Amino acid sequence: MQVNKFTKYEKARILGARALQIAMNAPILVKMSKENLERINFDALKIAEIELDLGILPIIVKKPFPKKREEELKRIREETVSDDKKLILEKKEEEEVGEQGEIMALVNPEDEESENVVENPEKE
Repeated sequence: MQVNKFTKYEKARILGARALQIAMNAPILVKMSKENLERINFDALKIAEIELDLGILPIIVKKPFPKKREEELKRIREETVSDDKKLILEKKEEEEVGEQGEIMALVNPEDEESENVVENPEKE
């Protein structure tokens, strides 16, 4: 079973463990410029958050399930889609909807005039 999100407790445990590792001079898994490190004040917890968000931490979460079986849960790295690809996908969806949906006819001026009936006769 794979899960996209960790619970807040799992996330806190992962971040705490990784921040402790970084504080004990473990190598940082993300290439960061010195300016970026200075901006976050070399905070081990912030660095651990960045690593977790990028999905590069080599940490596996094991949970016991109701029938005492254990499965490994890994965070699925979400694929980023470029704007051009999004536009192409949206155009395809529009074409599919256009093919499947019914075609609407243009409104004639005579049809609009017949619909313009006085709604509140009390105002007259």
